[in-house]
Amino acid sequence: MFQIQSEKEFLNAFRSRDRKTVELPKGTRFPLFVRDYLSWVDPYGVRVFLVFKAPSNARPIGIAFRRDQQGDKTLHGRMCEWCHANGTADVIGLLTTDLDSKRRVGVNLCLDLRCNERLETMANMSGRSAVDDSKELLEKMARFASEGLGIDASR
Repeated sequence: MFQIQSEKEFLNAFRSRDRKTVELPKGTRFPLFVRDYLSWVDPYGVRVFLVFKAPSNARPIGIAFRRDQQGDKTLHGRMCEWCHANGTADVIGLLTTDLDSKRRVGVNLCLDLRCNERLETMANMSGRSAVDDSKELLEKMARFASEGLGIDASR
């Protein structure tokens, strides 16, 4: 669990290039207490935002993803690279973010980024704790931020 004191601190979690696109979740009040991470979809369904704190990090990290146009609308199964949930193109797809003005990076994820809820449901159904799964999920988020975007997720 972590706390964000102000809107300024919240927006500073994002890279400067992404701050202009961030729309705070409706009804957000500060201080904001976040259990593992916070994710939300913009009102237009075009962007998905993520704020998390890596296990080894002192500050929150924000990523503004774009839901890229999904080419194949058939019912072929896909798998989220973070929580390994399976679903169709309307549930799991490519989320991308700008690396710089010329390059984008992306990853196949749950389009609503509700990975932790899915992990908790699976753990509950199997009678085990979801603590390790949640930690591993945060580590995958940090790895994407570090390797994909060059964000130092260890500070």
